[in-house]
Amino acid sequence: MKFDQKVLVNKPKSYQPKKNEDEKIMAKDAKEIKTKKTAKSEEKLWWVDSKGKRIDGRGLNDLRNIKIQAGVLPNADGSCYLEWGQNKVLVSVNGPREVLPKHQANPYKAIVRYTYRMAAFSVTERKNPRPGRRETEISKVSGEALEKAIFLERFPNTAIDIFVEVLDANAGTRIACLTAAAVAVADAGIPMRDMVSGITVGRADGKWIVDLNKHEEDAPDAVDMAVAFLPNTKDVTLLQMDGEITPEDFAALMKTAAENVEKVYELQKKALKESFENKKPEMVPGMEDFMNSTPHAEHEEHGERVSLKAKDPLSFDASDYDANENTELEENPDAEHEAFDGGKE
Repeated sequence: MKFDQKVLVNKPKSYQPKKNEDEKIMAKDAKEIKTKKTAKSEEKLWWVDSKGKRIDGRGLNDLRNIKIQAGVLPNADGSCYLEWGQNKVLVSVNGPREVLPKHQANPYKAIVRYTYRMAAFSVTERKNPRPGRRETEISKVSGEALEKAIFLERFPNTAIDIFVEVLDANAGTRIACLTAAAVAVADAGIPMRDMVSGITVGRADGKWIVDLNKHEEDAPDAVDMAVAFLPNTKDVTLLQMDGEITPEDFAALMKTAAENVEKVYELQKKALKESFENKKPEMVPGMEDFMNSTPHAEHEEHGERVSLKAKDPLSFDASDYDANENTELEENPDAEHEAFDGGKE
């Protein structure tokens, strides 16, 4: 019996290889995921609805939730932690202190060294930890904005160091950092003419809005303007803008910014008030026992309270002389000189 090879080689035209069921399921799932992503992206193609509500539910003039807490770092002269929406900022202030290197000192006033940095994990895609051009630019303009509020002339040849770290970012970080830095400077006890309060205003989807988030900054017609004021005088210490607007629109935006920055100013004052009320005087270890010891009690003879202040070694008074020591003073200390002058004449 011969083996017919044609039976194995020739196949009917209607024959089709059967697909794997797993491949069909995977293709179906991939199609559904793609459809969901497309629908989700299409949902974000709007910024302000017909009722004047933004995508996060805020009105046109509503700020994001702001939380300010002063005095959070015990090893700094002044500090502040701020949450502004998703933004999270930590600020520390040291100074006034000696300037190093010394050739950078100003003999007429203090210098402000403002350092703005963003953590590598603060944005969606990992950021290079090395400072970039944007961070250098923000450090410069923010430091100059704070200089307008501080009495720098009272501290010549010194430096005020302000370190700002952005832990989480979602638009408006420079204004959030500047607002927190002003609170930290006040918490350090450095005298200021006024606080520095900032806010962002701009346009998205043809509507003028306050406190833009990242989604609104990416609108096709977006205008983003960062403004910082001295709230009591409304002096502008910082003004930066991305976008194009008319002079009339610019005037309207400045007015809106001046009106809404008062909300930020009130939160700054509240944070400082709470910080000062919660602070307690620091006690040196052993001071409590020393306060209750005999030297602090009232003097029995004179009824005077003994001072705890350390005595200046270069100072002296009448009690420093020995009462038993006889000290003779010349009646006329100039007599010898007069006699000499007379003899010379």
